[in-house]
Amino acid sequence: MQALLNPGDEVIIPAPYWVSYLDMARLAGAEPVLARTDVSQRYKTSPEQLRGAISPKSRLLILNSPSNPTGVCYSDDELEDFGAILTEHPEIVIASDDIYEHILWTGQPFKNILNGCPVLHDRTVVLNGVSKAYAMTGWRIGFAAGPETIVAAMKKIQSQSTSNPSSISQAAAVAALSGSQTLVTRRCKTYKQRHDFVVNSLNSIDGINAIEGDGTFYTFPDMSGIIEQRDDISNDVELAEFLLEHASVAAVPGSAFGSPGCMRFSFATSMEILEQALANITRALSR
Repeated sequence: MQALLNPGDEVIIPAPYWVSYLDMARLAGAEPVLARTDVSQRYKTSPEQLRGAISPKSRLLILNSPSNPTGVCYSDDELEDFGAILTEHPEIVIASDDIYEHILWTGQPFKNILNGCPVLHDRTVVLNGVSKAYAMTGWRIGFAAGPETIVAAMKKIQSQSTSNPSSISQAAAVAALSGSQTLVTRRCKTYKQRHDFVVNSLNSIDGINAIEGDGTFYTFPDMSGIIEQRDDISNDVELAEFLLEHASVAAVPGSAFGSPGCMRFSFATSMEILEQALANITRALSR
């Protein structure tokens, strides 16, 4: 964004969104334009919403699929529909955040906007890394591919703002990317089992609406029914505080992702811990 955006530019961001997107845009002097969704849409922006968010100031669209925080993934048809709209607006660059590419259990191969609309290749930047699929978050290795002029400008910004990643991290990333992917596949199956348990357990609690995700290790239930039921909780931030205090469970309020009334739960932990956590949540919310 630092390499691409100027003050007054607009960045289209589907909501819910990863929490940093808005401030990244603002740091570059640009204005975030939100395409808000809710649980009834499975938190996915429609082509009509995308079209409505585009203005003469639009310069960048961010697509994160599978999504943090929702775990949902755009289908081939949806990506093709987005592509058809974006071909009409050659001034818009697309940032495809593919960091959860390998944590996907739809039964279909992963695809991003370039698979749905290859003609966008000259103005799409694909972003990825080893943090999620290979559980290497602390190693801080990411990578990008895109138009040469944009990537060259990104390199200038990066080289003057951060030091290089350590040689150990680089060697570990090469080993992860070029080695056997058996562990990644096995871990994805484990995440799916945990996902099913967490979603089913949450849906058994009156007032919670948790949709099935397509990937990642998060679920993003609509908790507005719980909030409406209780006199001691008036919003999702207070609900997160309640769960921390009374259930010993840490969750992130949906308002942090642009979706008040929701809650992000991570299931990147053992089934034993998840079982205890859901029991605690059930007990706390039944008071």
